[in-house]
Amino acid sequence: MSRRLASTGAALLLVALAGPALAADAPTRPVQVRLTPADIDGLVQGGATAGTSGVAGIRTTVLYGDPTKAGPYTIALRVPPNMRIAAHSHRDDRTAVVVAGVWRFGYGRKADEALTKVLPPGGFYSEPAGVDHFAMTGPEGASVYISGYGPTSTDYVEAGDAPKP
Repeated sequence: MSRRLASTGAALLLVALAGPALAADAPTRPVQVRLTPADIDGLVQGGATAGTSGVAGIRTTVLYGDPTKAGPYTIALRVPPNMRIAAHSHRDDRTAVVVAGVWRFGYGRKADEALTKVLPPGGFYSEPAGVDHFAMTGPEGASVYISGYGPTSTDYVEAGDAPKP
């Protein structure tokens, strides 16, 4: 099995695992989602929206749910090369799978490359609620699928690090 196929499968597993939570909240409204990589590429992409760091240049696609509302969601982030995302946290527990490129991810109150772990395609990490974390890309950029239970937020450690609208 190719790495891309394996990592895409792992990311879609996250979406599948979110289904039972939705069913518990809205048993009369089952939601069924099946997306190939080509389907995902065809979805509407936005800038750095809800559930992201807000950094310009990041492309976001909502794969499932709505990160601004109560309930499970999954978003796809496409982060360009040589990007740095300052330390921040979110109000909800989140998990993520790297699906392409290389993601350098760390925990702490300051974005310090020495504290990052290099995560290739298929890499997995968590963003516990209220835990400060940061990320970086190198020359290859990265694509990451993030799942959580909204509504989410993005709260920077240093207010001055928050991107300007």
